[in-house]
Amino acid sequence: VQLQASGGGLVQAGGSLRLSCVASGSILSINTMGWYRQAPGKQRDLVATVTSGGVPNYADSVKGRFTISRDNAKNMVSLQMNSLKPEDTAVYYCNALITAPTMGITKLSHYWGQGTQVTVSS
Repeated sequence: VQLQASGGGLVQAGGSLRLSCVASGSILSINTMGWYRQAPGKQRDLVATVTSGGVPNYADSVKGRFTISRDNAKNMVSLQMNSLKPEDTAVYYCNALITAPTMGITKLSHYWGQGTQVTVSS
């Protein structure tokens, strides 16, 4: 199983960016998908998650500015980020809770994407 993230980049404060992440491989089912971020010298924090049924959950710091969505048919989760602030600058990681066969055993595990840099200039 692999998670491939795309998007990110450099944007001025007040601008927008869109992140996407696609899960691929021997996937039996995907539960929650989401995005986390890690700024330099800080821990990795939750940004937003969405259940398989489409119910979102957001960190207070991004409510009203970010929107998470998913396409179950494509095993994809996206994060639309509007009104970006310099404090949103971080490496963003996608995450998915996936049931997959592992060495002949069906396991439910968290998988992480490779991380994509988001930089917001003031």
